[in-house]
Amino acid sequence: MAKAIEQLKSGLIVGHAGLGFRDGVTGSVRQQVHDGDTINVRALGNFGVRFLGVDAPEISFKLPGEGGFTGLSNIKWERYLSDPFTNWPHESRLDKDLIDYLKAKIKPGVALNHYRHATQAEDELEKEVSKDLEDLGQSGEEFQFFLAFAYEIMDRYGRLLCFINRYQPEGERPLSYNERLLQAGVISPYFIWPNINPFREKKPLINAVIEPKKAKEEAQKEPLLRKAREGFRKARREGRGIFSPEGPLQLEPFEIRFLAGQRPPTRWVIDLSKNDDILIKPQKYYTIKNQEDRLYIPEEYVSLFVEKGWKRQQ
Repeated sequence: MAKAIEQLKSGLIVGHAGLGFRDGVTGSVRQQVHDGDTINVRALGNFGVRFLGVDAPEISFKLPGEGGFTGLSNIKWERYLSDPFTNWPHESRLDKDLIDYLKAKIKPGVALNHYRHATQAEDELEKEVSKDLEDLGQSGEEFQFFLAFAYEIMDRYGRLLCFINRYQPEGERPLSYNERLLQAGVISPYFIWPNINPFREKKPLINAVIEPKKAKEEAQKEPLLRKAREGFRKARREGRGIFSPEGPLQLEPFEIRFLAGQRPPTRWVIDLSKNDDILIKPQKYYTIKNQEDRLYIPEEYVSLFVEKGWKRQQ
């Protein structure tokens, strides 16, 4: 069955839906048409959900020149990552400093290293969902998820963007799966503005821009962001997950993606450990050492920050 919302090879995002339900059965056209521009429908197919605020190692991804996804355990990945900087389109070449930074991280076995951490994150998520079914005494048929959305509801692949947890109408829910896996150290923080707090009161977007020279204190004031950063730091201190001393993660997930796509990173970055007014260039993201201190700003929103007084790094 097709996904309810999916991206076609052409890049077009499409959806599949039927007439909505009424009293447990498919309603009639008259029942589901609200007015001349509104109709109730039900999704046909599954939804993909992309967890907000985090980034997990990739189980598989597209190799350059190949159409389908290839598992990172495939020897093709090791061959490609042994020298991923050649044969790029000239206009998208990486800066020398970024290439030097990445080369220092790429050691023999880099692809299998990534795959091992990816399966660890997959196993951890499966364990957490299974534990919730057991705690609630529910079957897979009964179990429901609770989704909390931020500013953007969907990504360019047709996946829902949200914080996700078990649905529990009574009592206090545990941490979201996003936060649980982050605290376990099996995934990395990946804070992309403006999707950093699903419970923020809706405002004009310009009002959500952090004031220059206040990023550090704003990050400390925001409870969800502060707890996520603290939990990840603890995992680093304790050498858990991607920080395991036996084999720490070599390449970050988004590094795998931009190397495979042969395109440089495009999001500007704010350093949450400082109260400055500098938007760091996309290819200089690594100058902010710790992942939890990076707030990524998509190119389309940079003008809002400049309007507020932020300065692009020269």
